[in-house]
Amino acid sequence: MHDIRTIRENPEAFDAALARRGLSPVSAEILAIDESRRAKIRAAEEALAERKSASKMVGAAKAKGDEAEFERLRALVGEKKEEIARLEEEAKAEDARLTDLLMTIPNLPADDIPNGADENDNVEVKRWGNPRNFDFAPREHYEVAGAAKGLDFELAAKLSGSRFVVLKGAMTRLHRALGQFMLDTHIDKNGLSETWVPVLVRDEAMYGTGQLPKFAEDSYRTENGWWLIPTAEVPLTNTVAGEIVDEATLPRRMVAHTQCFRSEAGSAGRDTAGMLRQHQFEKVEMVSITRPEDSDLEHARMVKCAEGILEALEIPYRTVVLCTGDLGFGMRKTYDIEAWLPGQNTYREISSCSVAGDFQARRMNARFRRDGGKPEFVHTLNGSGLAIGRTLIAVVENYQEQDGSINIPEVLHPYMGGKTVINAGGTLA
Repeated sequence: MHDIRTIRENPEAFDAALARRGLSPVSAEILAIDESRRAKIRAAEEALAERKSASKMVGAAKAKGDEAEFERLRALVGEKKEEIARLEEEAKAEDARLTDLLMTIPNLPADDIPNGADENDNVEVKRWGNPRNFDFAPREHYEVAGAAKGLDFELAAKLSGSRFVVLKGAMTRLHRALGQFMLDTHIDKNGLSETWVPVLVRDEAMYGTGQLPKFAEDSYRTENGWWLIPTAEVPLTNTVAGEIVDEATLPRRMVAHTQCFRSEAGSAGRDTAGMLRQHQFEKVEMVSITRPEDSDLEHARMVKCAEGILEALEIPYRTVVLCTGDLGFGMRKTYDIEAWLPGQNTYREISSCSVAGDFQARRMNARFRRDGGKPEFVHTLNGSGLAIGRTLIAVVENYQEQDGSINIPEVLHPYMGGKTVINAGGTLA
């Protein structure tokens, strides 16, 4: 959420920043509601002062035996009491109206990200590894014989409908191995603290990280009001909601492996083949809570943590900085890491690493205190480290052989019981 004081002080800059996202000016509407709210608060304070003054004079009028003045003052006290209650209720309604409006306005983009309309205007900042030269036409993951044996889309459709998969045999183990390898790397090498979190959260948690109110249709809600998390960013970031944390505990670097759930409401017809875009998937998520002055360096660190997973797996990738038109609602700056998928002959997103600044912290009221100072809002960051299903796709496509077998990346051998190959029949060898 945005700081109303900042908007008051420089509404033109606020509107200019939103214009970079392609949005119309909104500061005039915000400030009109804010002024109405403040006017009602001032009027309530004036009415309270008048009530207090009249209350003091009631006794004096009674003592003088001035019955008419006594009755007038007593009536005035009653009128002011009703006026104060009405003004406070109106101010409360205006405050709620202001909050509701601010909750729907996205974060302001960082000054150094490129302007653009959509993903076509994102800018590549890094490329690592060389795509393999195949002496045959590489297949997509669901067409590779060794993988196809363990990817049962028909059974998943019978159980749950489209955009689900049942993993079997070697594919299940490879999927599990990838998740464990990612966790071990982030914990042992990158110094992140493993955290286990619920996948069902309250409304407040979804508001805190920006999924609500605008994007309710993108997530699933249970009949009794819980939300299935779209990413572990939601519970991890909300661990500091409503808190004033000790500066000495920052940065807090967390990692969690969870199931994730997305309705994909806005992606009808996109990526329907295979398991690239699913309603249920697993992800290893990184979240950092930092001081404001540390968030840019923490962002760069988080990107390196995600890139390091692909480098260890020896999967070529590129890193792009998102333009203003492709930037997520709650983020100031985002780097997408895209793995090379030879079956599609293109790079596809496998991780997003983002910095939100104090945008989420204001929504959650998450603060920290320096020695003897006033509480300040923390900065929050999140990043995939990585999406496990998409990493499985990248492994299958980059390590496939002409006969349909799949070589297992060397770093995964210990997680696969020492096995080095998934043969064309779908079994470990």
